[in-house]
Amino acid sequence: MQVVTNVIVLLLFFCKTAELRNTKHGIVRTRPKEGGASASKKTVKRFAPVPQCDEYVYLNEKYLDCQEKKLTHISADWSSDIIHMLLARNRFRRLKNDTFAKFINLKSLDLQQNSISKIEEEAFVGLTKLTTLLLQHNRIKTLSEEIFIYLPRLNYLRLYDNPWDCTCQLESLVRMLQIPGSRNLGNYAKCESPDTLKSQKLKYLRPESLCPEVEKYIPADEKPISLIKPVDFDSTLCHTYMFPKPAIDCQNQGLYKVPADVPTDIVKFDLSKNKIQKLGAKAFITVKELKVLNLSSNAIEHIDPAAFSGLTHLRELDLTNNALHDLEYGVLEDLYFVQKLWLGENPWRCDYSIHYLVYWLQHHYTVEYKGLECKMPEEYKGWFVGDYIKSYYEDCPKDKIIVQSEATGQDTEEEEERDPQAENLIQKEQKLTIFFVG
Repeated sequence: MQVVTNVIVLLLFFCKTAELRNTKHGIVRTRPKEGGASASKKTVKRFAPVPQCDEYVYLNEKYLDCQEKKLTHISADWSSDIIHMLLARNRFRRLKNDTFAKFINLKSLDLQQNSISKIEEEAFVGLTKLTTLLLQHNRIKTLSEEIFIYLPRLNYLRLYDNPWDCTCQLESLVRMLQIPGSRNLGNYAKCESPDTLKSQKLKYLRPESLCPEVEKYIPADEKPISLIKPVDFDSTLCHTYMFPKPAIDCQNQGLYKVPADVPTDIVKFDLSKNKIQKLGAKAFITVKELKVLNLSSNAIEHIDPAAFSGLTHLRELDLTNNALHDLEYGVLEDLYFVQKLWLGENPWRCDYSIHYLVYWLQHHYTVEYKGLECKMPEEYKGWFVGDYIKSYYEDCPKDKIIVQSEATGQDTEEEEERDPQAENLIQKEQKLTIFFVG
C-alpha cells in the first residue's frame, strides 16, 4: 500500500513539472468548455487605422483639414509645413507641452468643439507666426496668461462657450484680454462660476473681483457692475469659422432676433431656420463686411426700410420661405452690389405695394433673382409678379390724361385770373399724373 501511494505522488510531481515547463515555453493548454467549444482561442486586439486628413492649397497656403475625425492626439506623420490646421469637432482633451512645436509656420489653429479641459503652459511653444486661435466650445475652466507668451502675433482669439471659473487663477488672463488694442481677443467669453459673476464677460470684469479674499467685503446681494448694455441674445450659441473665410453659423438655434454681438469681420452670416419675425433698423450695422446673408426659413413678415443699412458689400441675400407680402420702399437701397436675391416661398401680394420691389429689380437688371410669384389675391395667384405688373399697366385707361387735361381747361377766364405760382403747381400735377398713368 505504501508503494502505491509513493507511485501516485511521483506521478503528480512529474505532471506538475511538465505543466510548469510548458508554461515557461509559452504552451498553454486548457480544457474545452462544455458544449465542445475550445477556450484556447486568444483575443487579438486590433487598432483602428489613423483617419486620413485632407491636405490642400488655397491661395498659395497649405491647409490640413482633420475636422470630425475622432482624433485624440496630433499625428507624427503630418507635414511640418502646414499653414492652417483645422481640428474642430474631434476628441482632444489635453494639450501637452510642445504639442505643436514642429509646425513653426502655422498661422491659424482651429480647436473648437473638442473636449479640451487642460492646456499645459508650453503647449503652443514654437508658434511664433500664429495669428488666429479658436478654442471656443470646449471645457476649459482656467488659463494663465503665460500660455500665450509664445504667441507674439496672436490677434484673433476665441474663448467663448467654455465653463470659465472666474477666480484668482483667471486674473492674469482677464488682465491680458483687457489690454488696449486686444480688440479681437476673447470678446465673448463669460464666467460660468461663481454664481456672483455668472454670465459676466471676461472682457469687462474688474480683475480685483476675482480674488474676494483680498478685497474688501461686498454684500452678497450686490451684483458686479457690467460696463456693457445687456442684450437679448449673444452669439455664443453659434459656431464661428475663420477659414477659408470668416463666417458665423446660427442656423436652427430658435432665435427670435438677430444676435447683437457677432464678430465684426465676418463675411458670411447664416441665420436660417430660426423664428425671426421682424428685422429692425440697422439690424446688421456692425457687420459691414458681410457678403452672404442667409435669412431663409424664418417667419419674417416685416423688414424695416433701414434693416440692411451699411451692407454695401453684400453679394447674396436669401429671403426664401418667410412670410413676406411685400418690401417697403427703401429696403434694398443700400445693397449696391448685391448679385443674387432669393425670394421664393413667400406669400407675395400682387397689388400696388409690390411695385417697389419690381421697380428696383428693373433698375438693377444684373441681379439674379428667383421665386417672385403672386400668392394673393386669388385672381393673380400663380402669376409671375412681372406679368402682373405688365397687366396692371396694360389695363390702365388711355383716356385718363385727356379727361384730366380737359378738366383743367374748362374756363379760360378763370385760368387768366390764377396766380403764376398756382399755375406752375397745376402743371407739375399734370406732369406727375401723366408719369404714373402712362
